[in-house]
Amino acid sequence: MSAAITGGPPAGGPVPPGRPLAGLLRHLGAVALPRAADYRGARTSWRADLTAGLTVGVVALPLALGFGVSSGLGAAAGLITAVVAGVVAAVFGGSHVQVSGPTGAMTVVLVPIVAHYGPGAVAVIGLLAGVLVMTAGLARLGQLVAYLPWPVLEGFTLGIAAIIFLQQIPLVSPVEHSGESTVAAAVTATLHASWPAVWPSLVVVAVVVAIMVVLPRWVRGIPASLVAVVVSSVLVAETGLAVPTIGPLPEGLPTPSLPVLSLSALPSLLGPALAVAALCAIESLLSARVADRLAGAPPARRTEPDRELFGQGLACVASAMVGGMPATGAIARTAVNVRTGARTRVAAVVHSLVLLAVVLFGATLVSGIPLAALAAVLMVTAVRMVESRVVRSVIHAGRAEWAIFAVTAAVTVLVDLITAIEVGIVLAGLLALRAVARSSRLTPGAAGTGIDPPPGVEVQRVDGSLFFAAAPTLFSTFALAPSTSVLVLRLSSVHALDISGAAHLAERIDQWTADGVTVLLKGTRPDHAATLEAAGLPQRLHCSLPADDPDHVVDHSFAELDRAVQHAARHVQRC
Repeated sequence: MSAAITGGPPAGGPVPPGRPLAGLLRHLGAVALPRAADYRGARTSWRADLTAGLTVGVVALPLALGFGVSSGLGAAAGLITAVVAGVVAAVFGGSHVQVSGPTGAMTVVLVPIVAHYGPGAVAVIGLLAGVLVMTAGLARLGQLVAYLPWPVLEGFTLGIAAIIFLQQIPLVSPVEHSGESTVAAAVTATLHASWPAVWPSLVVVAVVVAIMVVLPRWVRGIPASLVAVVVSSVLVAETGLAVPTIGPLPEGLPTPSLPVLSLSALPSLLGPALAVAALCAIESLLSARVADRLAGAPPARRTEPDRELFGQGLACVASAMVGGMPATGAIARTAVNVRTGARTRVAAVVHSLVLLAVVLFGATLVSGIPLAALAAVLMVTAVRMVESRVVRSVIHAGRAEWAIFAVTAAVTVLVDLITAIEVGIVLAGLLALRAVARSSRLTPGAAGTGIDPPPGVEVQRVDGSLFFAAAPTLFSTFALAPSTSVLVLRLSSVHALDISGAAHLAERIDQWTADGVTVLLKGTRPDHAATLEAAGLPQRLHCSLPADDPDHVVDHSFAELDRAVQHAARHVQRC
């Protein structure tokens, strides 16, 4: 999952020299405005898009309701988000087949926010987050997600799946809890459950899980989650099982309005807004990349990352204005959309219209759905998010990758998603530095050159990178032969050099010089010259041959190995 997200030419193109305003306006138009080309091919693919949109709408209904309930904002918030954010992201986003709406990952972030700040703060946070994501798109930051390591993303996904599953336990066994910790709430709900009161909900869960597991094996093409929810709702209505239901839903969309923003509360909400914005950007771009891969999109039809960020940010703003929750690209729904034949944005728009029809004409029926049924749907969804093939691949990739994967997943569950990504990236960076440092080594450098250094001359080649993590170990384990009076260091194979590596080399040269060893450098690269100069290496390389000697070289730096060895031999002869 770490491959770059490609999307054809950068939106807006380069800024024309001397015309920054014109370039900015062109970029703004390319990122923010829909195009007629977005619907190219819709005349021939509209039937497939219509079928895909209807299918995704049916699949999305229980998920939207369930994520709304899990977030603490209610089923109506999830449904409104799927309608409003879904259509805005489809029209303004950078992907042609992405489906957006409430997701499990966003629910994980919102639960502690709702517990700490209250449901009313979510609209303000969603508005702020949407503006941040839109700004990121205008600032051309869409490609940055490509640098997230694969084990971090997979560990992140595993952690999200675990939290989604744990969030459903209090819905099945309702027990009062603080709401701050998903793990603590799940444990409390399990240990303090009143089992005589819980068993009807457990029956509903068992029925839903059984249908979702068994039905796809018998009949393909039917959304098992919707069938399971319908069957469980009928079962509850006919048998009178005492289980909580969704309850009344609004029979229409709220009138758009800006949330009330208190300036005094703004500083405390910026942190949560930044977390929501980061998750929205990351998940949406990853989902769009999955969509491109599944659809086999040619370069001209791949996701434009900056435009995708702008569209998703605008969707979050629109959702906040009608009482919804922040939305992101939904990987599972996007996959269903592509696999059922979607070719253009029409499919995602139809998906939102299907859910709008439910809001307008089916609110009474939806209100009777048991909460336990939605919990069961999300439990199965969470389990399916974890692919055993991926886990095996991470394990077989090596201990470093497995450590990154496990730590990211654990921090996701025990702390929060944004911290998990930060910790995962830092750990991946440290392990990558260790791997690069271990690849750096000193090896006898004259072998295979046809040059035979004379007695007293030792040639060593520095391979790899000479930087802060590699230089101390590299030189601490190296010892010259007792008979060496001249050392030729070959630096042409040094790929990367930083000031720390150059400083370690300078210190080592001082030690060799103090021991009476003359040091020559061969093959220093032009792009490393400034760094070596800053570390004072030229001043340390003194030539002991007389100034009038024809072989006198001030800086003791050579381009050719044979010339360096010949010069070293002159030093040995003089000694």
